[in-house]
Amino acid sequence: MKKAIVLLSGGMDSAVTLYIARKMGYKTHCLIFDYGQRHKKEVGFAKQLARIADSEYSVLNIRLPWGKSALLDKRTKVPENRRSSGIPVTYVPARNTIFISFALSFAEAIEAKRIFIGANARDFSGYPDCRPLYFKSFNRLLKKATKAEGISIEAPLLHKTKREIVAIGRRLGVPFELTWSCYKGGKEPCGRCDACRLRARGFR
Repeated sequence: MKKAIVLLSGGMDSAVTLYIARKMGYKTHCLIFDYGQRHKKEVGFAKQLARIADSEYSVLNIRLPWGKSALLDKRTKVPENRRSSGIPVTYVPARNTIFISFALSFAEAIEAKRIFIGANARDFSGYPDCRPLYFKSFNRLLKKATKAEGISIEAPLLHKTKREIVAIGRRLGVPFELTWSCYKGGKEPCGRCDACRLRARGFR
C-alpha cells in the first residue's frame, strides 16, 4: 500500500484528515506530538483515534522551552470569546513548521510520499502557518529538501468551513466523541476559547 504520514493532534480537523487519508487508500502512520502543551488530553484522544482507525502511530516528546504562547505557558491566560481578528496568544511559534519537518524526515525514512495535516484557513484563529501560501511555499521547498523525490504536503481541509468538515467526518464515520478541541483541557470543554467556539459553529 502507498504510505502517508498524518499529523494527528486529537482534534476534529486532524481526525477527519486521518479518515480522508485512509479513504484515499493510504497506509497511515500517525505522528502525535507531546510538545509541552498546556494539557495532555489531546494526546490521549489522538492515540485512541489512531487505534480505532487501524493506524500505526508514534508519540514524539519534544520541548519548546522559549514559550511565547498561552498553549505553552500556563501563566498566560487563554482568551475567551475573542473578537479580535489578529493572531491570538494561543499561536505557538512555527509549530507547523516544526511538526512538518519531523514528518518529512519520517516520510523519507519509510518511503512515504504524502504528509497529511488538518490545517484550515476558513474557520480558524488566524495562525500564519495555516494559510494556503504557507503550504504552497513549503511544497516548493520539499522538492529541494530531501534525497527522496515526490514527497508533498496534503491539507485536504484547508479551504473547508467547520460545517463542511463535520459533514465530511460524518460521512466517513469519524468518532467525533473521541476528539478534543478545547485549549484549556479541563474535565469538560470550556465553550469559550477559540477552538471550542469554532467546533460548536461547525456542529450547529
